[in-house]
Amino acid sequence: VQLQASGGGLVQPGGSLRLSCAASGSILKVNDMGRYRQAPGKQRELVAAVTSGGSINYADSVKGRFTISRDNAKDTVYLQMNSLKSEDTAVYYCNADGLRTDWRTFASWGQGTLVTVSS
Repeated sequence: VQLQASGGGLVQPGGSLRLSCAASGSILKVNDMGRYRQAPGKQRELVAAVTSGGSINYADSVKGRFTISRDNAKDTVYLQMNSLKSEDTAVYYCNADGLRTDWRTFASWGQGTLVTVSS
C-alpha cells in the first residue's frame, strides 16, 4: 500500500496550507490515518490522527488551528492548517494502517512534505 502526499510549501506566519495524502494499492480497509511532523533536530511527533469511525486526536500545539478530515471513499486524509506559526515548520508525513485485500495488515508511511512558515 502506498501513500501519496501533496501540498506543503512556503507560507507566511498566520497563513494557511492544506495537505493531502491518498492511500492506494491492494486495500481492503483503511483504519487509522494520521499526519506526523519532524522539525530539524527533533523527534517525529503526531500532529493529528483520525480513525475510520471519525474519532480525532490532535497534538496540543495545533488544537484550534489545524483540522484533520478524511474521505473514506477515496482513502484520503486532509490536514487543513490555519494560523501557521514558525514553530510549525517541519517535514510532514502521513501514515495509515489497515487491511490489504489478502487480509494481511499494513502500516505505511508517505513521503515527507516540507512546510516552511517564514516571512
